[in-house]
Amino acid sequence: MKEIFTMWKKTKMVVLVALSAGLYAAVLIPFKGFVLIPGITEIRPASALPILFGLLFGPAGAWGAAIGNLIGDFFGSLGIGSIFGFIGNFMFAYVPYKIWTNLGVFGADELEPDLKSGKKIMMFVLVSILGAAACALVIAWGLEVLGMVPFAALASIITLNNLIPSIVIGIPLGLILFPRIKKWDLLWTDIVDQEDTLSSGGISKVGGILMTVSILFGLIGGLLAAFGVGQAMFYSGFGAEGEVGSTGVLLIAGIGTAGLIIASFLQSFNKAE
Repeated sequence: MKEIFTMWKKTKMVVLVALSAGLYAAVLIPFKGFVLIPGITEIRPASALPILFGLLFGPAGAWGAAIGNLIGDFFGSLGIGSIFGFIGNFMFAYVPYKIWTNLGVFGADELEPDLKSGKKIMMFVLVSILGAAACALVIAWGLEVLGMVPFAALASIITLNNLIPSIVIGIPLGLILFPRIKKWDLLWTDIVDQEDTLSSGGISKVGGILMTVSILFGLIGGLLAAFGVGQAMFYSGFGAEGEVGSTGVLLIAGIGTAGLIIASFLQSFNKAE
């Protein structure tokens, strides 16, 4: 996690933050009128971008996704929930590059996200699922805490709303973008100091596994608990969604969120190999 702070010392990374944020906001804003939950979320083709931002630009992509989403919120959905939106969209891009590099699936010479093999495409799908789920978990838990929107409705909608564009649009877009980003020397691993880049060994790998388990536990467990108190899976009006602020939902989703944060810190223990 330390690279999310040390990257601010690198001019290229700061430029990539601005580029990612501007591009994300520019694609988000035109679709603000296609509302799914009033004042909360809308149809988001822009969700294809954060996974790519994370894999290509690393921490700069995570900051860009978070800032870009906040900028988008100024055009129709800004509120107290935007705090969780900021964190959730940060995780949307942060989780994929952490899992890609730390789960131990690839060797040190295979880490580039060029999507040229079936193995890398399958891994892209996996990190897209986890990134979308992490974003949904953080935002849905936060708004459940605030008593604004039931966890089940928001978690299910955000997960699907993020995941479908990430895979359908993200894979072909990644195939197009990677060689150009590589040619322009803009891959984050080519910019950030070697000691801050990720490895697949030791505590970092444990962190990758814990991150995966925490996301799935928090989201799936939270949904099951939400169904137990009568929350509908898809939004159909606040009055039809069952209890908000359920102790079970808050506890399970909260444990998953806490595990996600702890796993992020565990993956700070990197040692270049």
